[in-house]
Formats: sequence, structure tokens, C-alpha cells
Amino acid sequence: MSAKRFRVGLLAYGAIGDEHARAVESSAGLIVAAVCDMNPARIEAALEICPDAIPFSDADAMLESGQIDVVIISTPPNSHYSWAKKALALGLHVVLEKPMALTTNECDELMQLASDAARVLVVYQNRRFDQDFLTIKALIDSGEIGDVFAYESFVGGYSKPCSFWHSDALISGGAIFDWGSHFIDQILSILPGQIDFVTGLNQKRVWDHITNADHAQVIINFKDGVQASFINSDLSAARKPKFYILGTKGAIVGDWDTSGDGAVADLPAIISVYDNQGEAYIAEYVEAPPYAFHASLSDHLTDQLAMSVQAQQSRDVVAIMAAAESSALNNGLPVTPVLLRT
Repeated sequence: MSAKRFRVGLLAYGAIGDEHARAVESSAGLIVAAVCDMNPARIEAALEICPDAIPFSDADAMLESGQIDVVIISTPPNSHYSWAKKALALGLHVVLEKPMALTTNECDELMQLASDAARVLVVYQNRRFDQDFLTIKALIDSGEIGDVFAYESFVGGYSKPCSFWHSDALISGGAIFDWGSHFIDQILSILPGQIDFVTGLNQKRVWDHITNADHAQVIINFKDGVQASFINSDLSAARKPKFYILGTKGAIVGDWDTSGDGAVADLPAIISVYDNQGEAYIAEYVEAPPYAFHASLSDHLTDQLAMSVQAQQSRDVVAIMAAAESSALNNGLPVTPVLLRT
């Protein structure tokens, strides 16, 4: 094991800032060396976790400071491309929040820049490490429900959306991009087949104070006949299960846990496994080690070990979301995305 510690800069310290700070500080090969945010209160929160970090209020100054080797970019999605491009040009390794960028061309350019500079470019696909998803993946990989042929995922309810940047399509990419960056990545992590075409639908019917769709749907059709879907809705008076997966020997249903006080979307779904006679049991959760993504990043930087999350995977997620948006503009006509996966 290498004794080198890579100096990390946190670019923007929003809702996920504490998570990144604690994860970096808990990874042997990483250390938070700098943090940048225009809000002094956020800088103060960061310094409570990593008191030796150098504070910055100017992002360019932090990137050009020579004080960091890696930058974690947590700015809004429409700025991911520009900040990542600058960081790579400065010779920094780059970790991006979801999505990698808002267009496939931007993703491809960033990947080429990272390759040319021999630098890491990776997206923090944190929902791959959720207990419910890991449990579902383990069940499917073990053959518990046979071959999967139908996979549905859903997030939402019936409520007025917030007015933050998440709800502004020009900044977030829209309702498909917002949660789709998580759920479509999960779909691609479970279903290995070649994708034939994608359809998308955006509906705007109630919430006029924002520009995101009120109800958005993506359907992914695979060449072997498997179909996967994702819905993000603020108009669902009756919630669908978070997961509804059919296999040739059984099924998996992930029901929302409404027993807690926190946001339902942040709690792991209750995973029920059905056999072909309709008998069911609740599966025990599979858990990832704490801060598994950041530990993997540390291992990759210090000892060149392969990471489970790869840039081309996150790029393909963007390609599918972009194809769905293009389809939605034509009332759901099929679009075939250009993907790197074979």
C-alpha cells in the first residue's frame, strides 16, 4: 500500500457536502485539503469536519492554488462540464456529482480530456451503494427470481415541488435527469443486455412555478426483449412501489418505508421476494462498507485498483436520459442512443 495521501478539494458544499467530507477523511489515501463555497456558513460547517482545510470563496482560486490533487465537484449539473474541463486542464483528478454533464458530447469530451491527461474522471453514483439496491442486485445475480424480463422503478408522490435548482430544467436537465441519474444507473448496473431503443414522456399539468416536468417517464427496450422503466412524478396520489421486478422464477417488490420521520425517498425500500407460487419473504439487507465509493477512489489513486464505478457507465446514463428527452419532444417516438457498453 502506498503511503501517499491525495489532497482533495470540495468544490461547493451543499446538501451532500458533509457526506463527502466525512468520507474523504475516513479514507486512508485521501485528505480534505481545501473547501470552496460562496456561503460562509457552509465553509464553517466543512471546517467542523476537516479543520485543517484551506477555505476558499472563489472556485478558480481553489483549482489554481496548487493545494489539491483531486476535486469533488458538487455544483449544479449545468456547470459540471465547465468545472470538470478546467480541473482536468489543470492536471487534477475529478469526481463529479450526478449527472456527469447534460449532453453526451460534453461527457465524451471530458472522458477524452481525462484520458489524454492520464487523470481520473468518475461520477459519484452513490445510489449503487444503497441497501435496497444492493439487496436487489444480490438476489438477481444469485438467480433467486430467474431471468429478469421486466424492471420498473419509481420515485415521487403528489406534492408541490421545491423551487430550488433541482426543479429548473435548464440547470438540472429536467425531471428525467434529476432522479434518472440514480435510477437509470441502477438499471444499467443490473441488466446487462444491449439496448435497442428508448422512449420518453414529459407531462406538464399542475405545477407552473417550476420548469421541470410534473410527471416524467423513461422506457428502455433491450434487444433481447427485456424492458425497464423509470418514473419520476410529482402527480402520483397513489405511489407505485419503488421497485417492481419480474423474473422467470419469481418477483421482487420494493415497497416504500413510510414508518420513519425522514424523507421517504432517503429510506431503503422494504424488499419482498416472491416465488412462482406467490409465497413471499422479506429479504435481509445487503450493506456496503462505509464510504465504499471514496475508499475505492483512494485504492485506485494510490494502488491503481479498479473502481466499480466507471466514467463510461455514467456517460451512457446521460446518453439514455438525453435520448428519452429527445423522444419526449416527439410524443414518445423511439430513439436509439449511442452507447459505449456492448
